[in-house]
Amino acid sequence: MVLKQSVLHDRHVALGAKFSEFGGWEMPLQYAGVIPEHTAVREAVGIFDVSHLGKLVVRGEGAVAFINSCFTNDLGRIEKGKAQYTLCCDEESGGVVDDLIVYLKDDDHLLLVPNASNTAEVARRLQAKAPAGITITDHHETHAVLAVQGTRSDEILSALGFPVGHEYMSFVEAPFEGVDVVVCRTGYTGERGYELIAPNEVAGSLWDSLLRVGARYDVQPCGLGARDTLRTEMGYPLHGQDISLAITPVQARLGWAIGWKKDAFWGKAALEAEREAGPVVTLRGLVAAGRGIARPHMTVKLTADLPIGEITSGTFSPTLKKSVALALINSQVEEGAEVSVDVRGRMEVFVVTKPPFVTPEVKES
Repeated sequence: MVLKQSVLHDRHVALGAKFSEFGGWEMPLQYAGVIPEHTAVREAVGIFDVSHLGKLVVRGEGAVAFINSCFTNDLGRIEKGKAQYTLCCDEESGGVVDDLIVYLKDDDHLLLVPNASNTAEVARRLQAKAPAGITITDHHETHAVLAVQGTRSDEILSALGFPVGHEYMSFVEAPFEGVDVVVCRTGYTGERGYELIAPNEVAGSLWDSLLRVGARYDVQPCGLGARDTLRTEMGYPLHGQDISLAITPVQARLGWAIGWKKDAFWGKAALEAEREAGPVVTLRGLVAAGRGIARPHMTVKLTADLPIGEITSGTFSPTLKKSVALALINSQVEEGAEVSVDVRGRMEVFVVTKPPFVTPEVKES
């Protein structure tokens, strides 16, 4: 398979990036290393190229009502200029096709940002149901997404003339070199930050400017390795691991992202039934009591001979200096319980803990 590349690929090569495949794209995994990049975001500021994320534009009369009838969350909860986390679920099973952010521009215009590998499938499902007059346009390869994340993110953007300080999960449009850039107060790291959606023709100049101005704020280019450790510390789910067609929002404890009172959304009947009965397994957070590091697919046990589930995401937390994980385990296991994880044949003790595992600053004003 020929991997797609970001418009910034040559710049990443020049910076010495190591690359890996993400959703059909060749993207930077790390530059200086996962730990220094992770630390830069927690203590100063980091810049990520996340242009592999999808960008679907939905337009037409009744576009908001249409999307609201498809995805789980209730767009009636937000207004123009706001963003919302939501889920695209399978109509029959309620399993998660993808999780995504919806940006509400107006009643007839939305921007959807799904995960890279799922963009085409989300678009296909929407197009199959879209009424006459509503269009779904894929801007996946024409626009870049740069995530500026960290405690000093406002300072970098302000120095470049971008508006800052708007509320969490809101966005504005601002000019850069003659074109509009969407400045979103969103991110996947748990720190204060922004995501900039820009046409490819200015993406290179924007990246260069962020690094140049950011030098005075200890900026660090960051790869998707640090993005993964940062999101795991927050307990944010990753599609394909913590949520999937086989793992429902009810099991993943994402009921807060479901508009249960809505008349319709894909998977409503199946999810209501599961909610009523109670899920057999539930996504829980785990924190290591010792030095063992949990990794996906490792078995979780309550006793030496009683498996209760498996790790879906696991990593070493650079902030806590110990392993943290998400695991799909028996729903009867409560927070505070001690469980064991089979780490390459060695049983390591973990404590069931409600995420986030670190103190978040993402919503700080």
